[in-house]
Amino acid sequence: MVLIISIDWYIGNEFNQFIYSDINRVPHRKIALVLGTSKYIQQSGETYYNAYYAYRVKAAAKLYQAGKIDGILVSGDNSTQFYDEPSQMTQDLINLGVPSEYINQDYAGFRTLDSIVRANKVFGLEDYTIISQKFHCQRALYIAQSKGQNPIAFSASKVQSFAGIKTRLREVLARFKAFLDCKILKTSPKFLGEPETINYRNYNNR
Repeated sequence: MVLIISIDWYIGNEFNQFIYSDINRVPHRKIALVLGTSKYIQQSGETYYNAYYAYRVKAAAKLYQAGKIDGILVSGDNSTQFYDEPSQMTQDLINLGVPSEYINQDYAGFRTLDSIVRANKVFGLEDYTIISQKFHCQRALYIAQSKGQNPIAFSASKVQSFAGIKTRLREVLARFKAFLDCKILKTSPKFLGEPETINYRNYNNR
C-alpha cells in the first residue's frame, strides 16, 4: 500500500509542469494525441453520454482551431466491428470543424501504454501534445517519458460527479500498473505493425 500510494503521489505531482489548461499558453505542436474512451457508458441498465469523451474531443477541436496543433491522432479501442472509438472520435471532430484530412486514426490503442508507444513507434511522434483529463495526462506523460519521449499535455475539462470520484480511485491502481509495465515487466503494446504517415496542415504550402 505504501508503494502504491507513493507511485500515485509521484505521478500526480512530477508531471504537472508539462500539463497546460490555458489554451493561450500551451505551446504549438504539430500533432495532438487524443486518448480514447467510450462515447457512451452503461449504468444500472441505462445509457449515458460520457463527459470524459466529450471534453477530450472538444479540447482537441479547440486546440486545432486556435492554431496550437496542425493535426490530430485519435487513438482508441477497435477490438470488434461493433466497437470503434477512433472512427467515432473522427466523426465528432469533423462535426466540430476539424478537416478530415488532418485527423489520423490509431485503431490499436487498447490501453494508454499502447497509445503512447504506438504514437512513437508506428506514427513517429516524439514532441506532441497529449489530450485527456489531467489525472490521465499525468499517467500518460509518465509512460511517455519512461519510453524516452518528450510530449506535453493539454488538460480537457474535468468531470464533476460521483463517477469522477470512482474514476480517480481506479486511477490509483492504473498508475501502479503503469509503473509495473514500464519499470518491471517492460510490457509491449498488443500490436505494433509497420510505420504509418501522419497528415497535418502545412502552412508552407498555403
